[in-house]
Amino acid sequence: MDLPESPFYLFGMGRRRKLLYRSGRLLDAFSGEPLGSWDVISESIQPAQYRVWLRTRGHGEAAIVEDEEGVWLEEGGRRRCLTAGRVNLPAFAGHPHEPLLRAAHQEVLINVVAGRPVPNLLAYPRPWYRDAAMMAMCLERTGNLHLIAEWVRSLRECFDRNDAGVCEADNLGQVLYLISLVSGRHHPLVPKVLKTAPAFRRGRHVVGLTDSAEHAVYQTKWLKFGLRALGLDDPYEIPAEFDSYSALFWMDYRQAHVPGEPFGEKSKDNYPYLGWAEAHFHGRPPPAPADARRYPLTWEAHASQARYERMGIISDEHVRRRIAAPHAWHAAEMFLYYCGSHAQAASA
Repeated sequence: MDLPESPFYLFGMGRRRKLLYRSGRLLDAFSGEPLGSWDVISESIQPAQYRVWLRTRGHGEAAIVEDEEGVWLEEGGRRRCLTAGRVNLPAFAGHPHEPLLRAAHQEVLINVVAGRPVPNLLAYPRPWYRDAAMMAMCLERTGNLHLIAEWVRSLRECFDRNDAGVCEADNLGQVLYLISLVSGRHHPLVPKVLKTAPAFRRGRHVVGLTDSAEHAVYQTKWLKFGLRALGLDDPYEIPAEFDSYSALFWMDYRQAHVPGEPFGEKSKDNYPYLGWAEAHFHGRPPPAPADARRYPLTWEAHASQARYERMGIISDEHVRRRIAAPHAWHAAEMFLYYCGSHAQAASA
């Protein structure tokens, strides 16, 4: 997809205040409060360095930079903190895709808002368990689970009910997996999930709605994954049937898969995380070229529950074309695809 030609950059990874740089102005990304403005001669957005560099009229050079401690404005020989809070930012030194990992990692972290992992900080006011689970896989690898730990411990519902109130069956396994990362089997939501899961049981597997359709293989894989992560008994078996979402679950159970029609190009264009997960599952090349010099790398378009009007602070074109960018699930899939065996060493 060709994203709107409206250069911008978001600062404020993790629990920090979210800041938006666009066209010589620095704003609070939520309120629009102006925090700085420059008469810009030229600008350079450097996503893998978490930096925007400016050449300005009257004030020389300026830079807005983010690091592990905070966001900084460097101007006139002085350095001022704009927002602070600890995040871990591995350099991924020596990895063949070092810049892409850094850039994709930023697009995961920027979508943690007040300790809550959301698909897009502007278009989605609430976390989705599916996206949150994929984000958490990245946060675990980079030592950043502390950013969402309080939110996970506070969970008391088996379903996020974000898709028009539907109780989506894959949420059962996703919430168990999230709990396993920061808590344990004594978390108060665990017995509630175990009590709820049999209502979705059909034979030896579970099935219900996910994205308005039944995906028994995907849903059962997630449930088994969550149960195992907590060391709980697992009476479920993955059904031997085609499920278009089966290839989205590349983390385990790869042999439990019945081949079938892949995702169409339109679906992968609007929801690119589908294509990245599918490529990861099958060990195929990336579904699209990724350039770490471009910001943002990730997006989602034409989703039924996204509030695209809130993208107006970025540009009217994002609203008109119904695009939310950057997108956390897309960023997580890209990060995990490229991470490979280098991830643990890079974050050490």
